[in-house]
Amino acid sequence: MDGNYVAYYRVSTARQGQSGLGLEAQQEAVQRFLNGGRWKLAGEFKEVETGKGSNALARRPVLSAAIAACKKNKATLLIAKLDRLARNVHFISGLMEAKVPFTAVDMPEANELTINIIAAMAQHESRMISARTKAALAAKKARGEKLGNAHLLKPQNKARVKRAKAFAQSLKNTLQSFGASQMSQREQVAELNKLGVKAPRGGEWQLIQLQRVLARLDG
Repeated sequence: MDGNYVAYYRVSTARQGQSGLGLEAQQEAVQRFLNGGRWKLAGEFKEVETGKGSNALARRPVLSAAIAACKKNKATLLIAKLDRLARNVHFISGLMEAKVPFTAVDMPEANELTINIIAAMAQHESRMISARTKAALAAKKARGEKLGNAHLLKPQNKARVKRAKAFAQSLKNTLQSFGASQMSQREQVAELNKLGVKAPRGGEWQLIQLQRVLARLDG
């Protein structure tokens, strides 16, 4: 493995940071990955935080320092596990805007396309909360309980449409990449399922679901 690298280790709770268990495992994974080759470890950065909220990138000052070190040394950001970075869609966007190359030990083939897919999955997780609420309302309706009037449901419908559009936008770059590769719609469905991207309502993709997403992007 050749080139300059900056290692970034992260655990999400103070307890994990104090024990060192999570950090030690990540350090070992990075060292195994760098075994052999003409490489230089330009820096190592360790962070303990929660990373929650829309300003998740700002809540990771050590990561910001690691990114700055990458730019200064023309290095690649090296992480042990991709999920250590990719649990917040706002953070993912910030990482992409930083335009710093990165390598994940557990998924070395990950690239910008992968990041877009993970962003879509993060969006999916937030939508699942809404889906559970909808299921609870359906159960109440089945029991004969009154759910409300049309005026109350109208904002919910608008919210659903908004979420559907946001989901479509989160996949825009991915689907454009598929289109640029001249993949048919059925091939795109197969690739999304192969990559493990969940369909709008969970589960595997079907052709009609892809067509609806594409229609929202064209609308």
